[in-house]
Amino acid sequence: MKLSPRQSAILQAIREDGSAAVEALAAAHAVSAQTIRRDVNTLCDLGLLRRQHGGAALPTNFRTAAFADREVFQAAEKDRIARAAAALIPDRASVFLGIGTTTAAVARALIGHDSLRVVTNNLDVADGLCRNPSFEVILAGGRARNRERDFIGESALAVFREIRVEYGVFGVCGVDADGALRDSDFDEVRLSRLILENSVKPVAVADHTKIRAATAVRFANLAELHAFVTDRPLPPELAARAEAAGVRVLIAEAEA
Repeated sequence: MKLSPRQSAILQAIREDGSAAVEALAAAHAVSAQTIRRDVNTLCDLGLLRRQHGGAALPTNFRTAAFADREVFQAAEKDRIARAAAALIPDRASVFLGIGTTTAAVARALIGHDSLRVVTNNLDVADGLCRNPSFEVILAGGRARNRERDFIGESALAVFREIRVEYGVFGVCGVDADGALRDSDFDEVRLSRLILENSVKPVAVADHTKIRAATAVRFANLAELHAFVTDRPLPPELAARAEAAGVRVLIAEAEA
């Protein structure tokens, strides 16, 4: 299901603030409270929000929403980010592709490359990349998550621990003003940390809704990256931190 512009805006506002009241959302969008409740109910049914008295909040874990449901959120932005990230990776490179819908978009953008060696724990990513006969694809197995279409756990982590690659691409659920990279799932944090540590050029991908989004687990810092790819300019403080650390920031903005 594709979210309406208003539904996307509601979700973005709640990702930034943690929660919102129906009346405040109605005033912000100049519509009735009943209209906002319908939007909120749709987002809750998709698992993107949870109901609370008088409004809505983020789920305890945003990723309780199924992978397919999250793909519709900021889809155009993710595709632009993916193309920019894929342009960083040359033919015949070795690549980690981690968990998440933005990372899956990067995989789609890589399909035209030549002779990549890709390590991933995502079934759909592996299946898609196998369609390029020049690719070598390594699927890290482990405990399957049906809703996510991926593998986690010690067996999957062992693969990422033992292999070193040139480029490691992973998503984040939140970026703090001090440059902290955050996620909401401990298993996913462990994988992302290994991708960062075992790639020569780690690349984080995140749409603008993740900037200053409230998520629980801190696992890295912007300064540890080779590149950060997003779809809008970073806040000045965060941009200054990236520049001071020598991190390449790519802004995949929509064409005018």
